[in-house]
Amino acid sequence: MFETILVPLDGSRVGEAAIPVIKKLVTKCPPEVHVEITLLGVITLLRHWVVVGEASAPVSYTEEEIKLIRQRVVNYLEKTGKALQMKQITVKTMVSSGNAAEEILKAADKTKVDLIAMSTHGRSGLRRLAFGSITDKVLRGAGVPVLLVRAPEGTTNE
Repeated sequence: MFETILVPLDGSRVGEAAIPVIKKLVTKCPPEVHVEITLLGVITLLRHWVVVGEASAPVSYTEEEIKLIRQRVVNYLEKTGKALQMKQITVKTMVSSGNAAEEILKAADKTKVDLIAMSTHGRSGLRRLAFGSITDKVLRGAGVPVLLVRAPEGTTNE
């Protein structure tokens, strides 16, 4: 039985595909089982590009901008966590910065989860090579089971 679950989210509908599956999984548990779900948001871009004419340069976000981004992620996770509210579930949120796959694995170790549940974009071939695969890195590096949920057809990253 999985009693502590990590659900990494990227702010997209595709990323949220695991949520209904987790909720359904928990409803199948006996009523006395309590499940703790940690929703994780990873801030991966700590700088942005400024373009002036034909020139461009990477510029680091200011501390104030990073605070704003972090607060937006926290608000998103809290709002998304409301979809999981049930008597048997406690929802926690966690925000970190860095490489998404590495941060997911660190969070799984830190929170001592029994399961990582995440959605997959379902990329393959050249698209997968071009974008890399967070899911693949998590699958290979996780010390706990990983539940992958493919986003339904037609789901966008909005």
